Amino acid sequence: MNNYLTWVTTTKDELTGRLSLNVDWDKVVESSISGAGFVISKVISLIILIVIMYLIIKIGDKAIDRFVNNQANSKRSFSMDKQKAFTVGAILKSSLKYAVYFSGAAIIIGSTFKVSAGVLSAVGFVVGIGAQSLVKDIINGFFILFEDQYGVGDYVTIGAYSGIVENIGIRSTVLKDFSGDTHNLPNGSVTEVTNHSRGDMRFIVDVEIAYEEDIDNAINIIKSTCKNFEEKNKEDIRNEIEVLGAISLNASGITIRVVGKSKPMSQWKMERDLRKDIKVALDEANVEIPYPKTQLVNNNIK
Repeated sequence: MNNYLTWVTTTKDELTGRLSLNVDWDKVVESSISGAGFVISKVISLIILIVIMYLIIKIGDKAIDRFVNNQANSKRSFSMDKQKAFTVGAILKSSLKYAVYFSGAAIIIGSTFKVSAGVLSAVGFVVGIGAQSLVKDIINGFFILFEDQYGVGDYVTIGAYSGIVENIGIRSTVLKDFSGDTHNLPNGSVTEVTNHSRGDMRFIVDVEIAYEEDIDNAINIIKSTCKNFEEKNKEDIRNEIEVLGAISLNASGITIRVVGKSKPMSQWKMERDLRKDIKVALDEANVEIPYPKTQLVNNNIK
């Protein structure tokens, strides 16, 4: 009888343990399902937020492009010129991207970790202290814009780099030099700027003729060529091209200097084209341009 009671008690305890195990397993399953649902909902929310951010940037860029084109093509007196409009457009696009990215990051952190506004403010303050260079870049970028130090399309020298301004953002300036290299310069490091695109640009062409030639005749030919060149390039030439005359007496010839002014970024083309036209004109007039020669002298005396 005692053995029977012991077996019954043991069986009852085992059954109770199994029931309790079953109840615990159900809770585990329910919590797992709940956790999976939470993760799925957060992933879906993140995807929706990323899509919304993408659409905001795309729609904003379209609106900015429309604004820039309207300003660039407008004939109104209070509208911006084409170059300034493109510069403002680049700044607005950069600002929009930064605002959307930072706002999206704040929303994700706040909704995921249930961070209060005070904590977010404190974190933002700490990050701001650690990102002083970023703040400096942004502030200097706005000064570059408002002071109109340079714009998109300008040929500038910033520190050790020279090139065409490809883009201006609130944090950095992108230069592309004439070899094709792209330089990304933080706006905070822009302390000295040389802008080569403001005002008319001077170009110089030096022409050398042989000592045996008539210098007055050569100068007249060059002056006539410059007149014809001005007529062909009215849109690029700003002032009358000046023939200064002989500026040096070299070992094998006389150097005649020609000076003119053109609109920005066209001075190199003007130099190349004018140098070619002068060479053709001197060849047609049989005016010799000096080049190395070898002369043999026979000193044999019969």
